[in-house]
Amino acid sequence: MFGPEGPTLRELAAQALSSVEHGYDLLAPKFDHTPFRTPDSVLDSVAEALAPLGPFTDGLDLCCGTGAGTRLLTGLCDRSVTGVDFSAGMLDVARRRVRTAGPPEVAWVRADARALPLTAAFDLVVSFGAFGHFLPRELPGLFAQVRSVLRPGGRFAFPVFAPPRPAHPGFWLLHGFDAVMRVRNALWRPPFVMYYRALRLGAFLGELERAGFEVELRVLPEFGRRADGTPRGRLVVARGTGALAAPGHPAAGSVNS
Repeated sequence: MFGPEGPTLRELAAQALSSVEHGYDLLAPKFDHTPFRTPDSVLDSVAEALAPLGPFTDGLDLCCGTGAGTRLLTGLCDRSVTGVDFSAGMLDVARRRVRTAGPPEVAWVRADARALPLTAAFDLVVSFGAFGHFLPRELPGLFAQVRSVLRPGGRFAFPVFAPPRPAHPGFWLLHGFDAVMRVRNALWRPPFVMYYRALRLGAFLGELERAGFEVELRVLPEFGRRADGTPRGRLVVARGTGALAAPGHPAAGSVNS
């Protein structure tokens, strides 16, 4: 899972015993050599699915990490692209790896996604692999923040994938990882929030609708279908409509199909 240029076991342990922010500062130089980085196959599939919905003018990569999604946006947005993350280390790597002759212009903002210091200046917001860092009760506030930075009719898009079945080793790997993280957080401070099975797709979509989004699911055909015919990969496209809902209500449930 980790190549020779990836982090050592000792480095991963140091990250796991840190806060989320400091942990990613430590991991940033080697992050792109880990399985945590969104694969190019996913980025390419999402870019292909979003292209017909454009043209887009200004895009935001929420929780941008080392900028893989930000680079995707440079091919979709005509004027500007912004990457936002709360890890200074991840942003430093992103600045070096995502460069364009412009347009679009690329900017970087260090901020918490739950308190974005931005205005309604974007017609497309994307996010990749970040939602495991948010607890279910945080979703209303998170989606309210996304709505607040979208222009009327703007879109919030991100991929979701069907979880493995119990007969697949990956099912137990994900559950085992989450169990280890829960034990770690019960015994160690500060907490490191990173759960793969904490959010269910139905609850996730319900929170989007309550935040004032109209939600559409688009199939990502490159990833095929499961034995029951359901797609393995889908793109959530949430379009801002109606009034912005006030955050604070409890989440509907504990992103999985």
